[in-house]
Amino acid sequence: MKNNRRDFLRITGLGGLGLVTGSALSCKGPETLFANAPTGPQQFNMSGYAAPKLDTVRIGFIGLGMRGPGAVYRMSQIEGVEIKALCDLRPEQVEKVKAELEDTAHDPDTYSGSDNAWKEMVDRDDLDLIYIATPWDWHTPMAVYAMEAGKHAAVEVPAAKTIDECWELVETSERTKKHCMMLENCCYDFFEMLTLNMARQGYFGEIIHGEGAYIHNLLDLNFNKDAYEDMWRLRENYERDGNLYATHGLGPICQVMNVNRGDQMDYLTSLSSNDFHMGAKAKELAKEDSFYEQFVGKKYAGNMNTTIIKTKNGKSIMVQHDVTSPRPYSRIHLVSGTEAFARKWPSPERVAKGHSWLKESEMTELEKKYTPEIINKVGDLAKKVGGHGGMDFIMDWRLIDNLRNGLPLDQDVYDAALWSAITPLSVDSVTNRAQSMDVPDFTRGAWKNNKPVDVTLKGGGTTNVILRG
Repeated sequence: MKNNRRDFLRITGLGGLGLVTGSALSCKGPETLFANAPTGPQQFNMSGYAAPKLDTVRIGFIGLGMRGPGAVYRMSQIEGVEIKALCDLRPEQVEKVKAELEDTAHDPDTYSGSDNAWKEMVDRDDLDLIYIATPWDWHTPMAVYAMEAGKHAAVEVPAAKTIDECWELVETSERTKKHCMMLENCCYDFFEMLTLNMARQGYFGEIIHGEGAYIHNLLDLNFNKDAYEDMWRLRENYERDGNLYATHGLGPICQVMNVNRGDQMDYLTSLSSNDFHMGAKAKELAKEDSFYEQFVGKKYAGNMNTTIIKTKNGKSIMVQHDVTSPRPYSRIHLVSGTEAFARKWPSPERVAKGHSWLKESEMTELEKKYTPEIINKVGDLAKKVGGHGGMDFIMDWRLIDNLRNGLPLDQDVYDAALWSAITPLSVDSVTNRAQSMDVPDFTRGAWKNNKPVDVTLKGGGTTNVILRG
């Protein structure tokens, strides 16, 4: 009945006009609540899908600003990778990154100088993977174009900004049978991988509750003229108020809870504090520099957003977002089960059995027992290469190793869509006094039989690392 009622409201437009009463139906935010979700069965299940093996993964990179150059550097040290092309709107940035590859076997072609240069690159017939590290508005259009062109897409977070974009990613990946992996690096951090393996081995018992966050003071960076091109990251923080960057804290918890693979999100509610920093910062800077006058008077997102999610199996998740308060960095990463508990922040990382934290010697033994194979394989090398302490490299290595061995990816298009969807859903909830919002099931029921993420190296682990001096 609920679906039929919503179909009726979407068709008639009554919900968007506010002509129907009731908590969910008077909600502002028609794009989210009444998004054009596809009807009918799933076209093809991309969860667990193993694409044909690629002995060599030929990569084209789009976006060489904050994240792209590091990705190029990391990929240049992985066996079986050929960096074929580099693209950025700014020619000088492309040439700078290419120069950094001079001491390697990679000699990429370059694309720059026009808004459509990236399309020219993607249209080549000698690329297997498009690695997208551009501003958020471009993530879905570029990933969709890449898949339509017969390439796998690896796209920075968030993969999409609207519910319609989430569905577009899902529909395209299913139809083309091309992977669309959101590059959620935090799933590959060391403690997150440890707790994932602990959950797989039943250490926590049944998972009850999880927490994640992105608490990172970016106030000065977002107002820095030399940080993000055209101040795009600052612009993302006004006119929308919600959990604007949910996936870092959410992704690892979803994997621990088998969301999309045995469980599914049901509904969420979200609220934000007022903004106590960004508006004031804009006024302060505008007094000294007229450039910042354009940012005065904007309606900035609140300092702290808290989003609460209920799953179909009765589990709960809390996700927080705060990029302006003077607080220590934290992604929380809390896992609470019927038999044990773990929390990463505040440091040190801790695990509890019953009412007591494990002793240091007990933690050492636990790490020896539950550290997954992937960390034993490349963890030390990853720390040498770098990238947020090594987790970026582990993510890239795992992606390449799975593509070369014809294995399913740890993150599929349903994860990209679902984790990204939390932002627009939270925005609508905040707009409507923390009203409950239904979460779309991008798997269309397949979550009931999808298999959990495999933390072993079964069938893989064959890709070597070539450390650069």
